[in-house]
This record gives sequence, structure tokens and C-alpha cells, in this order.
Amino acid sequence: MEDEQIIQLFTQCSGQAVSELSNKYGRVCTQVARNILSDPRDAEECINDAYLAVWNTIPPQNPHPLLSYVCRIVRNLALKKYHSLTAQKRDSTYHIALDELKNCLSSPDTAENLLEARELVKGLNCFLGTLEQKNRIIFVRRYWYADAIGDIARKMGMTRHNVTVRLSRIRERLKKYLEGEGLLP
Repeated sequence: MEDEQIIQLFTQCSGQAVSELSNKYGRVCTQVARNILSDPRDAEECINDAYLAVWNTIPPQNPHPLLSYVCRIVRNLALKKYHSLTAQKRDSTYHIALDELKNCLSSPDTAENLLEARELVKGLNCFLGTLEQKNRIIFVRRYWYADAIGDIARKMGMTRHNVTVRLSRIRERLKKYLEGEGLLP
């Protein structure tokens, strides 16, 4: 079923809407949640909460593309759950991925205001636009979807070492780019 048809089902408050959304994008949503949350039950709870959030927001929202909208909701809910579960723990795959970026980005505690954070987001988006497609996919898969390096390597037809090296070089380029733009001290 096409995205427009699924959105129409939500607009009509059809009970079939969530089923169709789950059939089309359930696997992707589950992967996003499981990459962040280690417990499959927590991931499933997050997915169900995301479906409820989509139900409650369409209408008035009319998201295009639907997949990005749903994944953003799943990711945000998974991060919220992750932070509540791991307030003192720092051993998950997701935390490891965030630690890799620590040297490239300033922490939210040092951002003086929302404007600076928005400028950083714009700078990151501009930087991503400078990357060749393969490197951009690797970066987004690792730091947005929190995919494991081995999973990225399999999807991209590369070795784990090659992915690790590319990520290291991308992070170094990101740091230099943000410093050059005056977005990092």
C-alpha cells in the first residue's frame, strides 16, 4: 500500500491504518528501536507507543515522506526510554556510537542557547551534503539509526575495518568543517 493511502486511512480513523503502517514499515521501525534499546520488549513497547503517536497526530499532520516521520517518532521515543533506563549506565551500542561523536560536536551543556544548537544542526546538514553518497549513508546509519558497524559493513558490502576507518575519517572531517564554520570552539 502506498504512503498516501496509509495516511488517508489515518485521516479516516480506520482501524486498518496501523496494520498497514506496521506491514509496510514495521521492520524498519523495529530495527531503529532495537538499535537503541537492548531489550526487545522495550523496543516493542516503543513501537506500539509510536503507532499511537502517529494515530494521534495524523491528522492534522500530513507527513511526507511517511517513513521518515514514523522513524523520527520511533527514534525519539526509543531515546527517551533509553535515557530513563540508562541514567547511570554507559555500556550500550548506542552510547558507544554517541561517544564516537563526542570529539566532533560540542555538548548540549555548553550550547548557550537554542540558536547555537540550530546553527549546529544546519552546519551538520551542510556537512552531510558535502559527503559522497556512500559515506553519507554510513554516517547516517551509524549515528542516526545507531546501526552496529558489522551491520553497516554487511549492508554496504564492505569490511568492518573499512567502515570503522571511514567513520573515523568522516568524524575528523566533520570536526574540521564545524571548526572552520565557527560552530565549535
